[in-house]
Amino acid sequence: MSNLTRREFIKTASMAALAMTVPVEVFAADKTKADLVVYGKIFTSEDNRFVEAFAVKDGKFVYVGDKAGVEAFIDKGKTEVIDYTGKGLVMPSCGNGHAHYSLGLGMHSVGTIIDREDSVEKFLTEVVPAAVEKAKAAGATSIFGFGWNTMDFLKNMPTRQQLDAICNDIPMYFADEEGHKGLTNTLALVNAGIMTADGIILKKGDDIRGGEIVFDSDGKPTGFLKEQAGTYTRSFLDNDNLFSVDVAKETMAKIQQHLLSEGYTMYVDGWGNYFYTDNLYKAAQQMDKTGDMHFILGLTYEIESWMDADKTFANVLDVQKYSSAHVKTNWVKLFMDGTVESGTGFVEPPYPDGHQGIVNWTEEEVTEIARAANAENLSLHIHTMGNMAINRAINAYINGGKDEMRNTLVHLHQVLPDDYKRIADHNIYVVAGMQWHHLSDEEQAEMPELVPEGMGDKAYPIKSYFDNGINISSHTDFPALSNSPDDPFGVMEIAITGQCYLETGKPWWTEELVTREQALNALTIAVAKQIFLENERGSIKPGKYADFLLVNKDVLTCPVTEIHTAKPKATYFEGKKVFSM
Repeated sequence: MSNLTRREFIKTASMAALAMTVPVEVFAADKTKADLVVYGKIFTSEDNRFVEAFAVKDGKFVYVGDKAGVEAFIDKGKTEVIDYTGKGLVMPSCGNGHAHYSLGLGMHSVGTIIDREDSVEKFLTEVVPAAVEKAKAAGATSIFGFGWNTMDFLKNMPTRQQLDAICNDIPMYFADEEGHKGLTNTLALVNAGIMTADGIILKKGDDIRGGEIVFDSDGKPTGFLKEQAGTYTRSFLDNDNLFSVDVAKETMAKIQQHLLSEGYTMYVDGWGNYFYTDNLYKAAQQMDKTGDMHFILGLTYEIESWMDADKTFANVLDVQKYSSAHVKTNWVKLFMDGTVESGTGFVEPPYPDGHQGIVNWTEEEVTEIARAANAENLSLHIHTMGNMAINRAINAYINGGKDEMRNTLVHLHQVLPDDYKRIADHNIYVVAGMQWHHLSDEEQAEMPELVPEGMGDKAYPIKSYFDNGINISSHTDFPALSNSPDDPFGVMEIAITGQCYLETGKPWWTEELVTREQALNALTIAVAKQIFLENERGSIKPGKYADFLLVNKDVLTCPVTEIHTAKPKATYFEGKKVFSM
């Protein structure tokens, strides 16, 4: 794309979409009468093909082809017929390959959401006091919050003493917008065994593996925790009460409503045991058993570097009992590093001050975990931001894993050139934040000062995965640092243009932008492949479940800057309408 202007690129992609509108016959073997027939411009996600009609029987596609062929499946007066011709696009429903809706939506019940625009002053004078009042009124034994702006707070970081002045008798933990850092009061540090109530230090800065306890000039903990020091401390909260099964069930209902309204029917939760319980697993299974689950849920169980890996792996095996028709539990999650933009990604060359980030695992450890997980038919799902974190995970997959297990790399801020081929050759799957492919003008100016040399004008690749034959599925990772849209069509527009409609900014890293069809591939069939369901879902094809959208706009031909305005007029799951505008 480097030889094309952005306008030429968009024009070429649009013409390619129009060229594929010739109907392709895909006949079903059994011409049974259908429950539902749909006409329209139908994008199948099968080799970018378009058809004119399909028929659905008992929740599955039984015919996909032209208008004439579908007539045999219509039982007049009994078959529902939807003519969507000229009204928008019909397409497979979408998937989100890694996100944190259980946290983002659960926060409404669990604790306090902090707006990323809130200043430190507002945080201390309004947000925290309100969180304490809410907790004490409910008789809570822990206070939890999420969302403070990392970059702004770093300029004037609140201290545990300031939090103590607001509340010193209930442990408090406030995570930043990335979820990689935390602010605590003294009691939380005491409960975690980091210090005693009278100020004796029990753990030093890097005593918690994979993390950092920040100290002040007097050698005392400030209450600011980075990476695994934060997750370790958070594990000592009263998590079973904080995120009970009832709260988890309420959250699951919110997740489903949100997903279906945006057009998602496949979703992988990026950290199913975030609150160090099995409660999300229990809630999901209960929801599915009662017939109330209308999407596919993948749950990843995280092993953290400060944990006893063998003991925690036993827990991973135990939660397999919660698997059900729509609940898939076969992923082990690891953090290899932190985030590149905030200085904790594992990178080469080093950051401007000479450090390489925070690394959680050795290559040998990940190799052994990959070997053990794949032997139990579990896939690894590893958070890898920096290029060296990616390289280390690839080595572990090659040396310890099985190619057929589709072990995944998540996020991938940078990739070493030779690693693209190794990812492809060993069937490693990439789960990428396509909606992160943008920066405002202000961020573009400041980024070179934050990241290693040569990374200031690059971030999260997209096109290179397609070029190298790698399965790339889309994720939104919400709540995420980017504050980007998390709906499929907002994601799609950013991946094509390198710009976010919510901000002003030049197109970002244009060599890595993709076509409309490629973006839809990453949002549909690629997610189905990631979760081993490509023979059942992810495209419109006879024999697959009828999961599809009626979109109110043709996102393959509309002006590229209008793609984000598209919405699902209706979402169907297994042949049934589960959402409508």
